[in-house]
Amino acid sequence: MDTLPFDPARGAYVSLATYRRDGCKARTPVWIVQSGAHYYYFSAGQAGKVKRIRANGRARLTACDLRGKIRGDWIDARARLIEDARLKQEVYAVLRRKYGWQMRLGDFFARLSGRYQRRAVIELVL
Repeated sequence: MDTLPFDPARGAYVSLATYRRDGCKARTPVWIVQSGAHYYYFSAGQAGKVKRIRANGRARLTACDLRGKIRGDWIDARARLIEDARLKQEVYAVLRRKYGWQMRLGDFFARLSGRYQRRAVIELVL
């Protein structure tokens, strides 16, 4: 693999671009972690980015801040939804290590509201 313009797992956020059916790019900042050779993020199961991944696994990512302000060059990726429960739990553990109290607080409220089980975990292959 060529040298990447940035390390996606190093920063707090990446801007994830997924593609609508008409080819238009939709961007959103997400938390991201690396586990093994792949990168992962999670989202609400019915979010637009998840629907777009189901329809088309094409994605791109770049470094960004909390508000999605771009801070680097784009990297092409393939995205797919993870169904394996064990892998999902491993990804959540890595997210909790990286994002600490913020992830735990999000998990607490997601469980309280019933959204936790409806989350989607997405794998990115660069």
